[in-house]
Amino acid sequence: MKLIVASIPLFFILICIELLASRVLHRSVYAFADTLADLGCGIIEQLFSALVKTVLFAAYLWIYANGRLFELSETSWLVFGATFIAVDFFYYWFHRTSHEIGALWAAHSVHHQSEEYNLAVALRQGSFQGLFSWAFYLPLALVGVPPEVFITCSAINTLYQFWIHTRLIGKLGPIEWIFNTPSHHRVHHARNPRYIDRNHAGVLIIWDRMFGTFVEEQDEPVYGVVKPLRSVNPLWANFATWKDLFAVAARAPSFTDRGRVFLAAPGWRPAELGGPHIPPEVSRPKDAPEPVPVSRGLGAWVFANFVLMLLLAAAALRRYAALDLPTFCGIAAVVTLSLVVLSGLLERKAWARPAEGVRLVALAALAAGPGLETVRLLLANS
Repeated sequence: MKLIVASIPLFFILICIELLASRVLHRSVYAFADTLADLGCGIIEQLFSALVKTVLFAAYLWIYANGRLFELSETSWLVFGATFIAVDFFYYWFHRTSHEIGALWAAHSVHHQSEEYNLAVALRQGSFQGLFSWAFYLPLALVGVPPEVFITCSAINTLYQFWIHTRLIGKLGPIEWIFNTPSHHRVHHARNPRYIDRNHAGVLIIWDRMFGTFVEEQDEPVYGVVKPLRSVNPLWANFATWKDLFAVAARAPSFTDRGRVFLAAPGWRPAELGGPHIPPEVSRPKDAPEPVPVSRGLGAWVFANFVLMLLLAAAALRRYAALDLPTFCGIAAVVTLSLVVLSGLLERKAWARPAEGVRLVALAALAAGPGLETVRLLLANS
């Protein structure tokens, strides 16, 4: 986690480079509100993960401490290399399963909701997928992979996947036989029926080639999910698919069918509700709703406050070990509230302006309360 948090400045440098390159190439790959939604999802996911990862990782630590089969060195390059490949293998199956089971897709779909495709989308992550992804890696604890080695390899696997979220890099020749690349991953983010649920790789595309889920990029994908989110609210993004699942389950005629809604493939429906949903053919939509115009003043206000929340969240994550739980939760709550309200302002929601007053009061309370010195230290040491 520290390795990922430490990489945040590099992420934003590369995003700025991609934005400038797109301007030079006269290609539109960023939208203001969509980008803030991507980053907002990433911020909320990191804050939530900080609260639960220690508890979830306890299972790995317990198996390693009490049931490991081998004593593997944490300084061996052979162990590190084998673990890196194994982590990538299990990531493939976690990722593939997240596309094949409705409940897991509800958690993972957040990453796919953007109809753009750029480096900011790499940071758009679902907050709830970490609640189940850890289970896929438990065999490594049983084998005896030291926790430090596993965590490092997992972080590198995550960091690798950042650069492949771009439309500005074409095909890369022979490299694409072995490694996951922007071309391969663009396919994965498409909602064209021939591309859906393909190219699940993290680092090595060989898993998709071996297990029959590989598809070559042929034409420009249409990005996003089959049912567009039509919102830039980063908190709602984490619940929208769950809402749809529960709505279908409530209408299902039997208890068995209600369970299958969550355990079958995404889009499954009982025959009484029309049967499984078949994704339609799509092309680049010409009638997609235009984003609500944002005045310069509103855009500047939202952007300035978003940057402030980003800095506060990054500082809290860097100093997480030094913070008491109530203070961290207070910061996380104010940051999350801010991201929701700022998205409401961009979408011109009726509740947004009154909520902005509540948000400013909450921000002032955080600054004036017992956490003031903590916030100052965070910003001073980050």
